[in-house]
Amino acid sequence: QVVLKESGGGSVHPGESLRLSCTASGHPSDAVPMAWFRQAPGLDRWGVAGIGSDENARYTDDVEGRFTVSKDKDNRALYLQMDNLRVADTAVYYCAAARETRWWAVLYESEYHIWGQGIQVTVSS
Repeated sequence: QVVLKESGGGSVHPGESLRLSCTASGHPSDAVPMAWFRQAPGLDRWGVAGIGSDENARYTDDVEGRFTVSKDKDNRALYLQMDNLRVADTAVYYCAAARETRWWAVLYESEYHIWGQGIQVTVSS
């Protein structure tokens, strides 16, 4: 069973940056970390960025150009570089893993069966 652990969250001011990391333990054939989701208070969890089985990165519209998702060559870690952070980016961020994803569904929650416990990102002035 793959277990995911997120790190790198914290509190920053608008315009600053954070880099989230997600590391996977367990057998890599079970699942690989592929996407980042976030959940703000009172809202549903939402796909932010991911790299699907087609190796293409995809982003939700409001982070395009500010966030960059990447992974290590062994598919054991997934990263999210978040630049020019906004107050609206405040949320708990989750890493998600799957054996594979449909290329058009990499930001769909239903594609994933393994989740990290989440890490808080707070952006405030």
